[in-house]
Amino acid sequence: MCDASPPTDGQDLRHDADPAETAEWRDALQSLVVSEGAGRAGYVLDNLLGHAASLGLRANSQTRTAYLNTIPADQEPPFPGNLAVEERIARINRWNALAMVVRANQAHGELGGHIASYASAADLFEVGFNHFFRAQSADGPGDLVYMQPHSAPGVYARAYLEGFLGDDDLAHFRQEITATSRGLRGLSSYPHPWLMPDFWQFPTGSMGIGPINAIYQARFMRYLEHRSLVPGADRKVWGIFGDGEMDEPESIAALTLAAREKLDNLVFVVNCNLQRLDGPVRGNGRIIDELETLYAGAGWNVIKLVWGSDWDALLRRDTGGALARAFANTVDGQFQTFAANDGAFNRAHFFNQNPELAALVADWTDDAIDRLHRGGHDMVKIHAAYHRAARHRGQPTVILAQTKKGFGMGAAGQGKMTTHQQKKLDDDALLAFRDRFALPISDADCLALKFYRPAEDSAELRHLQARRAALGGHIPRRNTQSPSLTPPDAEQWARFALAADGKEMSSTMAIVRMLTGLLKDETIGSRIVPIVADEARTFGMANLFRQIGIYSAQGQLYEPEDIGSVLYYREARDGQILEEGITEAGAISSWTAAGTSYSVNGLPMLPFYIYYSMFGFQRIGDLIWAAADQRTRGFLVGATSGRTTLGGEGLQHQDGSSHIMAATVPNCRAYDPAYAFEVAVIVEYGMRRMLDEQHDEFFYLTVTNENLAQPDMPSAPGVREGILRGMYLLRPAQQKAQVRLLGAGPMLREAEMAADRLREQHGVDAEVWSVTSFSELARDGREAERARVLGLDAQEDWVRTCLGGSNAPVIAATDYVRAVPDQIRAWVPAPFRTLGTDGFGRSDTRAQLRDFFEVSADWIVLYALDILGRQKEADALRKTLSAATRQTPPWQS
Repeated sequence: MCDASPPTDGQDLRHDADPAETAEWRDALQSLVVSEGAGRAGYVLDNLLGHAASLGLRANSQTRTAYLNTIPADQEPPFPGNLAVEERIARINRWNALAMVVRANQAHGELGGHIASYASAADLFEVGFNHFFRAQSADGPGDLVYMQPHSAPGVYARAYLEGFLGDDDLAHFRQEITATSRGLRGLSSYPHPWLMPDFWQFPTGSMGIGPINAIYQARFMRYLEHRSLVPGADRKVWGIFGDGEMDEPESIAALTLAAREKLDNLVFVVNCNLQRLDGPVRGNGRIIDELETLYAGAGWNVIKLVWGSDWDALLRRDTGGALARAFANTVDGQFQTFAANDGAFNRAHFFNQNPELAALVADWTDDAIDRLHRGGHDMVKIHAAYHRAARHRGQPTVILAQTKKGFGMGAAGQGKMTTHQQKKLDDDALLAFRDRFALPISDADCLALKFYRPAEDSAELRHLQARRAALGGHIPRRNTQSPSLTPPDAEQWARFALAADGKEMSSTMAIVRMLTGLLKDETIGSRIVPIVADEARTFGMANLFRQIGIYSAQGQLYEPEDIGSVLYYREARDGQILEEGITEAGAISSWTAAGTSYSVNGLPMLPFYIYYSMFGFQRIGDLIWAAADQRTRGFLVGATSGRTTLGGEGLQHQDGSSHIMAATVPNCRAYDPAYAFEVAVIVEYGMRRMLDEQHDEFFYLTVTNENLAQPDMPSAPGVREGILRGMYLLRPAQQKAQVRLLGAGPMLREAEMAADRLREQHGVDAEVWSVTSFSELARDGREAERARVLGLDAQEDWVRTCLGGSNAPVIAATDYVRAVPDQIRAWVPAPFRTLGTDGFGRSDTRAQLRDFFEVSADWIVLYALDILGRQKEADALRKTLSAATRQTPPWQS
């Protein structure tokens, strides 16, 4: 419809002043659809809307359609499988999933688990497994499926029928430690590749992580194709998610990216059971309508799968549109109530709203009304939706499938507010569930929660195995093998850092120069994926624009205004840089896709994600944790790091805590190097560990934008080992150390200056140690300590190895909070004090910031004099530092 905008006479032109004329227009469109097809009719309608706009008319929004199925019954393709057998398989999987959770909680009430989510999604999974989800095989790399995490028991149940999992596996759901102690394998609560590396591909257990990762995974597949690193393939990324999960910002953060890049290799299936953990997702509205508007507005192809086949007959009878009007006036909270009750209740409270609705079911029994399915429980309807989605071109597709949470759980849980928390069922509920799905299980086996697996030659298992064979094999399965790559030695790409000869540069500039050199290497150059979140120029990476280009699926459709400059902005279809815009969540998702390519695509890639360090672990820590779970390999580079090196930016930008958060991620190797040669040694080591030796770990490096005169790499033995293990002696004492100074990152230079002042002004001989990683030292210490306690063979921890030859006091200074150096306190064999930048950041010069946080060379000297008991000299320095006026510590300011 079109209306004049605005009306000039106060008349509401949306009122139908001539219903007969309106009907003629509707009939004309209907006739065009019948005679010429939906494609032609759609073209004509779009043309009319465009013409209306040229006449100054405004079309009402049509992003929300009727609460009906997008695909009419007469447009559904024939169902290709044996429907009766596939329904039986789904019922068996429902039982085994339920038995798995209930058994665990009868034995151990604290284990938890979920029954209702898979109960609602079982048919959505089954149609995918039987007809659409292709496995990696000789025919191709296969599809990727991001699984709804609360449905994990159902995925295990299917793997049980496939023969991949056995009774003992299912009996140890959420009992991984117990299982291991018995020589068995346990089943993780949710999809966790770290815990089940040969099974799960993608971690989705933290709500919202799956959708954004799936989008960037689909985009990275296109990136590899456009760069000719993998052949083009009709490969899909499927994501099965929950409607409540769509409240998470990450779930919807990248929808426009998927549409903008025309990712028709991406299909989302949103299980709209209308209920989240505590109650309705949108009690006073309709989540399907809301999501339709959201996805359609973002440019996605939307397929609504609302009602099952049983409704088709009623809709054909309903020539007056009473059903559509009733649906439009019913909110999700009421739909949930209908789901929780039987046919008699639904007749009384839905169909008896008015005579038109009542007449539609006048000849129906209450049992027939009770059997009216929602679309997400009808395999024929699901297949039609998947079939259309898989063949749609030019857009990503979302299928909004309405289901009942706890479907089949009856009075014990179907559609109830408490359904999500249901972990146990009483005997009557178990028998009712068995009867509801006509399962061939005796009363005794049912009450004993015995798992059921048909005979190998049964129709169910023969059909299941045949369908998976036709689709290339079983999924989910994770590939743990990938080709090794031998990275080049640092001499080839970092000679300028190893022999710097006093040249001034920042460590950020150094790593960018190293990256530039690595990109030219014949072995790994094409495998490097530079990633930035709209900060490439800040980090001095603009030279890469012209050298390797910025990836764009459309190429460059404009002439950049700086085309005449050497470093002009160049987008290209085969560009290598992923410049993600201002989205740290998107950039880290790209990094995860690239860093798991060795498993997902069988093609090792090496991503370097360079970003403001404050906007890493603090801002997107959950996504980094998921990347660790997914066994991502690559480099995270926290640039402009520390709390005192980013002078003018202040509180929100200055990072003083990322190394504490990095230390909590088990497979993250975190380093805070001071000099360029340290960076080179760490990068070389990381590449060898990840590409050649294939360790499932990633490296976090913090680098600064402070220009310093860069020394050559010391030739003393043990320096390389010390850099990698966490500390090494940079400057020995002239005779015998009276104090030992530990400096990390930018504070190493302050420690060196402090050592000079101690010697020149106070006659104190000091050693200076460069600490590249307090977290690596702490891990080493804990491992050595544990080995000693358990009576195992153990080497001495590295801290004692380095510092054990003297009882001279130790002072450690860092540009991070004191908790960072405090990690090694237990292993320092002498009096130990730490200096750090606890508190909120400030904007000022580096010198003022270091004085404010009390970490500068003068403060290191003061702490050294105090710990040595030289109070007269310390008092003089306190006056210089105006210590008397510093009543409030910086962390309280």
